[in-house]
Amino acid sequence: MPRFDRYMLSQFLTVFGFFALVLVLMYWVNQAVQLFDRIIADGQSAWVFLELTALSLPALIQIVLPLAAFASAVYVTNRMASESELVVVQATGFSAFRLARPVVVFGTIVTALMLVLTHVLVPLSQGRLDAREAEISRNLSARLLTAGQFMSPAAGVTLFVREVTEQGELRDVFLSDSRRDDRHIGYTASRAFLVRAEAGPQLVMIDGLAQTLMHGDQRLFTTRFDDFAYDVSALVPDVGDRDRAARELTTAELLSPTPALQDETGRSAAYLLHAGHDRFVQPLTALVGALLGFAALLVGGFSRFGLWQQILGAVALVVVMKSAESAGMGAARAAVSAWPAAYAGIAFGLAASLALLLVSSRPALLRRRPRQPAGGAA
Repeated sequence: MPRFDRYMLSQFLTVFGFFALVLVLMYWVNQAVQLFDRIIADGQSAWVFLELTALSLPALIQIVLPLAAFASAVYVTNRMASESELVVVQATGFSAFRLARPVVVFGTIVTALMLVLTHVLVPLSQGRLDAREAEISRNLSARLLTAGQFMSPAAGVTLFVREVTEQGELRDVFLSDSRRDDRHIGYTASRAFLVRAEAGPQLVMIDGLAQTLMHGDQRLFTTRFDDFAYDVSALVPDVGDRDRAARELTTAELLSPTPALQDETGRSAAYLLHAGHDRFVQPLTALVGALLGFAALLVGGFSRFGLWQQILGAVALVVVMKSAESAGMGAARAAVSAWPAAYAGIAFGLAASLALLLVSSRPALLRRRPRQPAGGAA
């Protein structure tokens, strides 16, 4: 690779790393705050929070990398234009297409990273993330064994445990069950244990009192018991086999959706096929976005007032490209035969980039022709 290409590529990669880091941190902080509140409210530890955060990072990076590629291409091109570096290089005979070569190499590198993310890391991490969230939502210790707090594991059910010993014994238990319309039942017990039975998890309360309030005539019935088993399987179902989501499937499965796969995911064949092609579209967005940002700014040439108009034009073109991508997404999800529509945004961005590079290589196309005088000279 020539020295100038290495120089431009190093500039792109340096700025790309900075923008990617900043954008990942911004998105991560926003998601981490919501995740932290939900995890702590469920009684989970900080280790679980870190685990779920790490599993969510690949999907987050997948969103950020195309944005960082476009931003770095615009930033580096604008800086090199303002410092007259591009003008000097163009004066030596470099055409617009020749200048775009390091941009293509840069976009290809980002695209390769995106391909690894979309086809390998994101499906694996999302599958593990969904599995861990399912386990946490069914974890008895997280939902029921939190001492000193009123908890509502299900609508109409309230549970309070004063103390949980190291042996797993629950002391001073209060359980309120108002799920039935005709009655309200309250249980109190000095001790309780969570046990697993064939019918599901059971809360065995010892030395307690059951109070049943009938809503019809407002009569109260009390029953003392030595031991009583309360079925909590409806509150926290046992961990069982779960169906996979479309984001967990491999690309080969998405590109050849079988009826069994459609039943498992609850998605149509067109939706799954589009999801498979989207794993190619997103990486290509990084390449086309970087090339589009570079080409839009290259049209402006050198200006003492900066290239703000070209920057706004580049942003507008990216918006149009994403709009075309969204429209193509809707068409691809509607019919199996319409999967090529998923590449509509990529096609638009590539066509716009080539057109801008062609205009940049022929500045005369942007110049206004002088008006011819109406009459001849006297």
